[in-house]
Amino acid sequence: MASLSEQLLGAGLLLPVIFTAVPPAAAAEPKHSIVLVHGAFVDGSGWQGVYNILKKDGYDVSIVQNPTETLAGDVSATKQVIASQNKPVILVGHSYGGMVITETGNDPKVAALVYIAAFAPDAGESVASINSKPVSGAPVAPIVPMNGALMVDKSKFHDSFAADVDPQITAFMADSQTPWGEEALKGTVSTPAWRLKPTWYIVTAQDRMIAPDAQRMMAKRAGAAVSEAQASHSVYVSQPETVAKVIKSAAEKVSTSALR
Repeated sequence: MASLSEQLLGAGLLLPVIFTAVPPAAAAEPKHSIVLVHGAFVDGSGWQGVYNILKKDGYDVSIVQNPTETLAGDVSATKQVIASQNKPVILVGHSYGGMVITETGNDPKVAALVYIAAFAPDAGESVASINSKPVSGAPVAPIVPMNGALMVDKSKFHDSFAADVDPQITAFMADSQTPWGEEALKGTVSTPAWRLKPTWYIVTAQDRMIAPDAQRMMAKRAGAAVSEAQASHSVYVSQPETVAKVIKSAAEKVSTSALR
């Protein structure tokens, strides 16, 4: 007697074997949110290149828009953004933004700090006090007063602030400057967060706004993991891949440490 399979074959009714495709393992979702803090004279739009890379890699990314009128006001603005995050935060600051993250980074939600060519002050220090001890031979940043605030001399913006950025972009950056309040310049830090939080620092070796040697001193004092970029002060615009790589490294390192 023919088997059931043979009977079905004869009738053309044998059902095909169905193979269920097993999907590849999904990439682990990043465990941290990234909060980006801009510095003086610019706004958060300069982070777009870094933002695009981090978003593509699955990170939640938020950008603070600091008024840059007072340090206290910028700390408050940054705290609001941190409070809205659902994951631990990697807090990133460029230039004067380093002052902001040094104070704001004490928030319990902040897991690590990343300084990008930034001020990393100690307790009681301000941008004004740090700049009162200039590095010998370093270029003087072309900052000029304007109606009670400070601006970068437009004619010198490209060479001093963003020498490795497309001149058309730097022309727009110069013409769209946000005035930097003198109270922000004088604002002091109480307890520097780098004393308690893991810290990373990118030194910009071609910087003409914050002397590279001053950056190296602050990074060493903060106990930061240091990398150097052959870049201008605007490395986050000219080399977003370099900046994003360090931010991701910080996030991954903190995540790995938390599992131990």
